[in-house]
Amino acid sequence: MNPLASPELRYNPITLDWVIMAAARERRPDDFHKAVPEPRPTQPPFNETCPFCPGNEKQTAQELVRESDPSGTWAVRAFANKFPAFSPTPDLHRQAHDSFRSMAAAGAHEVVVEHPRHDLALADMDVSHLAAILRVYRARYMELKKAPHVRGIVIFKNHGERAGSSLLHPHSQIIAAPVVSCQVRMRLHEARRFHEVHGECLYCSTMDDELKAGERIVETGNSFTAFVPYASLSPYHLWIFPTTHAPSYDSITDAQIQELAGVLKRLLVRLRTAAGDPDFNITIRSAPVGEESACCFHWYIAIVPRLSHLAGFELGSGTYINSLPSEVSAENLRRVQVEGVSASVE
Repeated sequence: MNPLASPELRYNPITLDWVIMAAARERRPDDFHKAVPEPRPTQPPFNETCPFCPGNEKQTAQELVRESDPSGTWAVRAFANKFPAFSPTPDLHRQAHDSFRSMAAAGAHEVVVEHPRHDLALADMDVSHLAAILRVYRARYMELKKAPHVRGIVIFKNHGERAGSSLLHPHSQIIAAPVVSCQVRMRLHEARRFHEVHGECLYCSTMDDELKAGERIVETGNSFTAFVPYASLSPYHLWIFPTTHAPSYDSITDAQIQELAGVLKRLLVRLRTAAGDPDFNITIRSAPVGEESACCFHWYIAIVPRLSHLAGFELGSGTYINSLPSEVSAENLRRVQVEGVSASVE
């Protein structure tokens, strides 16, 4: 079937989402459409008013971990968020009255400053530097999972205003929460059900099916496969799956980190070129803390470009409309030349 011929409903067995692939929607009249995306404003390498720039370290909380460059100065650093959604507390203070329940937002909310330079995006950084960022993620994940009350850890990056970023300096965040969200719980339940019925991992099975189909694969290597999901939520929506089954990010090895850094670099260069440097979110999804032994969950990375808006239908139904079929997104990404992208523009 020609994916552009007519609208098609597609099901994602991992997220349980139905997505409408409706390429014709891209051609509908739009009074608010901007024919040419606005370029990002040029930033200086250093901004003296930015709390994340070198020399302003005292404006942040105490450093938790760092990666240093050959000169000994920091290359990546992590610290507690000064405006946290979750914070350490010894007691959850659970309360319940009638249908009203509450508890303390016990946990942690941390910032990872990805580079000393104020003006660099992840796609601009070299592979070795991206590997340093990934090592900081692993170090903080391993430490946070030891904390009392922590049940879920999410590593995420908001790139651009439409993705929720409030500061221009390149950074990402880590949240450790005392609860497992309904979304994660539903996905874990479905993964368990699939394993009970089929005797295999839903994520491994999905990856194998995508590799057999081939048309949505963007790249594959020894340890990771990157592809556009069959039922992608939006244009250029990407998943990166470890080829070896593992439930949580903290199991990643140094060798795998180096390979993953290269995959990320190439994907972000592809995305910038194919989609016009969009705002995007990156999330690293892992099994709930304490449930890693559940063989059914498989950690992975999602990259979600912010190229469309949620409107009334999406909010009312929970069903997304994607105007660019997954196969077209993957083909456009594959066409981008990425030879030599490990070189830094720093």
